[in-house]
Amino acid sequence: MTALLDSEPTPTASRRRERGWLATVPLLAFIGFAFGLPLGAIVHAAFRVKDPETKQVSFGTSNLSASLQDAYLNALRSSIEISATVAVLGVICGTLLAQAVVSSRSPWLREPVLTASGVLANFGGVPLAFAWVATLGNAGMLTDLFDLTERGWSLYSFTGLTVAYLYFSIPLMILTITPALDGLRPQWREAAQNSGASTWQFWRHVGIPVLTPSLLGGGVLLFGASFAAHATAAAMLGTGSAVPLITLKIAAALGGDVLVGQENVAFAMSLDMILVVAVVMAIYLPLQRRSSRWLA
Repeated sequence: MTALLDSEPTPTASRRRERGWLATVPLLAFIGFAFGLPLGAIVHAAFRVKDPETKQVSFGTSNLSASLQDAYLNALRSSIEISATVAVLGVICGTLLAQAVVSSRSPWLREPVLTASGVLANFGGVPLAFAWVATLGNAGMLTDLFDLTERGWSLYSFTGLTVAYLYFSIPLMILTITPALDGLRPQWREAAQNSGASTWQFWRHVGIPVLTPSLLGGGVLLFGASFAAHATAAAMLGTGSAVPLITLKIAAALGGDVLVGQENVAFAMSLDMILVVAVVMAIYLPLQRRSSRWLA
């Protein structure tokens, strides 16, 4: 009986928890206003159908069906492919660079790299597009210097856009994976060495398994960042580019490039993107929690 009484929450603890919930009300209200209202408006518009003849408005799934057909489906598929490619390459390159920085143990290298990564991870949009066009475009400096056009290089292609996206994805991965690499305890490596394990065996059996949640979580983060990127691709490629992207199709649809009676197809495509990002976040959050438990 005494143990049961001791395990029951005291009135003071209950009041403290209640005050804690009350403290989150402004945050929840802001989230509901900033994200809930736009999401509700997108869902409402995505299911809102206007008859081209009678002009009557009803609710149905014709907009969603149109967003998953022909050019729109091709754009969604292309966006997923390029985002997955950027995520894989970004995870590999970013992890190797971050490991080099962490292994160096030199503040003269670590601080500049992390600072530059923080800046470059947020460098995108029109300035990034202009920098790439001036450097590797059809008349870019490096393109003319090394005759890249004659070698088959084109910035305005799947490969060119992937390289441009990696410019901010690799620094983002460095920032994401560095804390996880710092969390690898030296005692684990020492124990592996004392047991006769080589460096490769340590990484294969200890390092990589421990870092796997962080690596997958970073890949999911890079996928989401590339999937939602718009300004860089729009400035580099334009809406009629050879690389179909869902963000460019949404911009074109909002500009009137849709069939009569399908004015809300852009909102349907936006809803498709939200669903893809929701799946991505559903994968990312459990991985992040598992990684924090390993590296705590």
